[in-house]
Amino acid sequence: MFLSVFDIFKIGIGPSSSHTMGPMTAAARFLDQLRTGLREPGAGEVAHLACSLHGSLAFTGKGHATDRAVILGLLGFRPDTIDPDDAAAEEARLRETGAVRPAGLPELRFDPESDVVFDFGPPLAGHANGMVLRARDARGKLYMEETYYSVGGGFVMTAAELERHKQGGTEALHAEKVAQGYPYPFGSAAEMLRMGRIAGKSIAEMKWENEASDCGRGAVRERLDAIWSAMDACIDRGLSQAGQLPGGLKVRRRARSIHQQLLAERGTNLAQPHTVNDWLSVYAMAVNEENAAGGKVVTSPTNGAAGVVPAVLRYYRDHCIGATEAGRRTFLMTAAAIGGLIKHNASISGAEVGCQGEVGSASAMAAAGLCAALGGSNEQIENAAEIALEHHLGMTCDPVGGLVQVPCIERNGLGAIKAVSAASLALRGDGQHFMPLDNCIEAMRQTGMDMSDNYKETSRGGLAVNIPEC
Repeated sequence: MFLSVFDIFKIGIGPSSSHTMGPMTAAARFLDQLRTGLREPGAGEVAHLACSLHGSLAFTGKGHATDRAVILGLLGFRPDTIDPDDAAAEEARLRETGAVRPAGLPELRFDPESDVVFDFGPPLAGHANGMVLRARDARGKLYMEETYYSVGGGFVMTAAELERHKQGGTEALHAEKVAQGYPYPFGSAAEMLRMGRIAGKSIAEMKWENEASDCGRGAVRERLDAIWSAMDACIDRGLSQAGQLPGGLKVRRRARSIHQQLLAERGTNLAQPHTVNDWLSVYAMAVNEENAAGGKVVTSPTNGAAGVVPAVLRYYRDHCIGATEAGRRTFLMTAAAIGGLIKHNASISGAEVGCQGEVGSASAMAAAGLCAALGGSNEQIENAAEIALEHHLGMTCDPVGGLVQVPCIERNGLGAIKAVSAASLALRGDGQHFMPLDNCIEAMRQTGMDMSDNYKETSRGGLAVNIPEC
């Protein structure tokens, strides 16, 4: 099994990887399909676009700006390259004209108010995050239709792709990746540890060789450094901003104020030993406040959990003795390996398995990354990931108002604290432990399948329905 580090860590925009980045990508992909279809012999004219949102995309789509994401996707924007100013101007033009003019396609009628439908009926069969895009000709006859699923972390699959993925199974995927030439295509933690023992390589070294087999180590290093630069810049932006977050909950940004307090306490006798937890929290909160404001973030592995990995990596760089650039890269490679295992064998989607799949996965990734950067063995790294994930099992996804604010912002801070604790515990041992990571991942998957849909990013249960009356 091989998921690239750049599949796990993707630069995009907030507030949600599954509800914002995914739908925008799906809409842009639909335009690509239309362009291909129009080149076919005998292809007719296409004149009108529409979209319906289902399941969690419907229930919390307004709070996650899913409708705007679809609009921007149909205008031709993509999450990794979008310019906010250009997007705002194009959206304003669309609302005036009721038409989009994507490159390579004719002018297409599209009314943002009536052509994006929130369907509050049962979710589509394939996944909790489903959407259907349709194109019709001038007479209203269906020209093209495609069902997409936003499966977490910004990943998007058509219905056919999702079915093939479900039918393929681990063995088929493993054989495919071996045939493609990846030297270490581990599909489980046990396989990862076995390959590392045989080859005498660390998890990060195996990951580097997989990545470099596509484009070379220099190109991988350049892209990896760009990922960290985006994470680091996001923390800095979050630490510099004040005011209220959008969406109507009137949630105040707190990262800047907390950071200023921490800076003022440095070199004094005011700081308690546990203040290091406040540093971890403020780094994570800075990222997730930026995410909630629709800013530029990196999926880690999702937007809702985007603060954990950057916070722990910033903690490593600024607070840990002996931190190095090589250690930072080892951290990211190792974290991506663990994130890939969780996504492959369970889920990183809050709409599918609750927040254990988002912040829980992020905490496991960060714990493994920190353990590796601090010199942990492969067995200690696997133990660190298991400890962090184990202690997020059962965590619900219950965003108040469908916004990625309460409890999501603070939850990232606590996920970062758990990650550091897990890494520290694992480093105190020799890697031998009772519960293997693979079993913990399977427990997370089973727990998510048994969890009521009310607690899986629908805002129909938990904290989302227990809020103070204003």
